[in-house]
Amino acid sequence: MTDDQTSPAVTVTLESGPAGSGSIDDFELFYARRALDRFRIRLGREGVLDLLAADIEEGNAFLRDCARASDGAFTAGTTVLAVGGLTSAAFLTWMDAAFAGKDERPLLAAHPEHYAMGADGIGARVVENIGPHVCSFYMGGWGTAAMAWAEDAAELLPESEFPRKMSSNLFLEDGTVVGRALIQFGDTADGFTANLTVYFPTSCPQDVLDHHLRHYAVEFRNWIVAAAAAQV
Repeated sequence: MTDDQTSPAVTVTLESGPAGSGSIDDFELFYARRALDRFRIRLGREGVLDLLAADIEEGNAFLRDCARASDGAFTAGTTVLAVGGLTSAAFLTWMDAAFAGKDERPLLAAHPEHYAMGADGIGARVVENIGPHVCSFYMGGWGTAAMAWAEDAAELLPESEFPRKMSSNLFLEDGTVVGRALIQFGDTADGFTANLTVYFPTSCPQDVLDHHLRHYAVEFRNWIVAAAAAQV
């Protein structure tokens, strides 16, 4: 079903049968994740990348064309998550360890359209969907000269309220900058707020940005839940 389609006017309610709590949607999500994890394990990292090689070439060409047509101009969108029961420091400690580790499975598990994550000779490589396009890009960290744009970003929040910040360019293997990311965390009385901003070239269709804001919500929610589980 596409985003533009509507479901038929029919309802299905689970009255009894399965033990434990959860809706039919919860059951389906569990089985979908289990099946996806099986394919990832059986194919292996290189197998997944080989399978998606043509898709990646097409997706990267799309981003490259958008970047060139936009001539350095970007459009921003932000997803905001309210988190209870975990501090931003605990979450970021888990994230740092996950990205530094050799096992990419905790990172991949956060979203069905995560295909590869990990460092190589160029930097931190991410292979995932950008809108409908499968893309392979790299990320760079806060504090480098290339990140000067973040210091003047309209989306930058007060240091006093959001002291933990990370920014990155998203760039292809040939160095073409195809996006940006600015993530900011501020602690609250019972947890923290995650302010997640992504930037894409202005010539990208709006649905590419819209989909990535949903992508952010899914992946960060699942990373946060995994970080919390690791504290137990």
